[in-house]
Amino acid sequence: MSKSVTRYFSRSALLLLATGVLMSSGCSSSRPPLPTAVVVSEGYTRALKQYNKQDYQEAALGLESLLFTSRATALEDDVLYLLAQTYYQSGQYLLATEMFARLQQQMPASPYARASQFMIAKSYEKLSPPVGLDQQPTRKAIENFALYMDLYPMADSSKIASDVETYRELLKINPKNDGYKQHYETATGRFSRVDSLRYSEKAITTLREKLAKHVLMVAREYVKLGKLKAASIFFDELIERYSDTSYLKQGIEGKIEVLVKRKKWFDASQTLDQYLKRFPEKKREMQSIKNKIAQNIKI
Repeated sequence: MSKSVTRYFSRSALLLLATGVLMSSGCSSSRPPLPTAVVVSEGYTRALKQYNKQDYQEAALGLESLLFTSRATALEDDVLYLLAQTYYQSGQYLLATEMFARLQQQMPASPYARASQFMIAKSYEKLSPPVGLDQQPTRKAIENFALYMDLYPMADSSKIASDVETYRELLKINPKNDGYKQHYETATGRFSRVDSLRYSEKAITTLREKLAKHVLMVAREYVKLGKLKAASIFFDELIERYSDTSYLKQGIEGKIEVLVKRKKWFDASQTLDQYLKRFPEKKREMQSIKNKIAQNIKI
C-alpha cells in the first residue's frame, strides 16, 4: 500500500474518533436535569437521615439548600418543619422561631401548623434569660403558649384518655382489626395534644412567676437607689399584673414600705388594710407599722 493511501486512512480514523468524542460529549452535556420533585425528595431523605443521626449541622445545610427549590412542591412544609426542628435541636432557638413562623405564614393549612405554634412557644421558653435580664423572650413565650391554647383547645381530656385505654385493650384482643388501629391512632394523636396543652398551661404559670420575680427585683433595686416613686410603679405593676403569683405578698409589703418612706400615710393605711384582708395571718407582724401609720394620720 502506498504512503499516501496509508496517510489517508490514518487521518480518516482520527477524524472519526474525534467526531465520536464530540458527539458523546454533546450528548452528556445536553442530558436533561432531574425533575425538581426528585431533587427535593432525595435531598429531604438525606437530611432526614442526618437529623435522625443527630447530625444537625449537615441536616440543616441540606435543608437550607432546598428552601427555594421546595417551594410549591408536596414537600415544602416537610422541609420547613424539619429545618425548624433541626435549628431547635441544635440550640438555635431564634432561627427555629423564624422557621416555624415562616411555615405558618406560607402554609397556614399545613398539618404542621399546630405543632409549629407550640414549638414557637417552646423556642421562646428556651430563650427566656435569667431573672435579672430583660424578659422580652419570656413574655413572647407566654404570649405564644396562650395563643396555642386559644387556637387549638381540647375539651374533655378524660374522655380522650378513656378512648386511648379502650382501644389499646381492644387491640390486645384483636390486634389485626384495622378499625381498632385507626381509632387508637386517632385517640393517641388527640391525647398528645392534651399533653401539649397541659405543658402550655404549666409553662405559662412558671413563666409568670419568673416575670413577677423580675418586677420585684427591679422595684427593690429602685428602693436601694432611693428612687421611691419609680419603686412604687413597679410594686403596683406586680400587684396588678401578677396577683396570681407567689410574689404578690412581697409586692404589697414593698408597696407599704415605700408609701411609709414617702409619708403617704393615707395610701399606706388603705394598702395595709387590703393586705391584712388578704393575709390575716400577718396581723400581728404588721401591728407596729399599723400603729405608726395611725399615729401619723392623726397628726
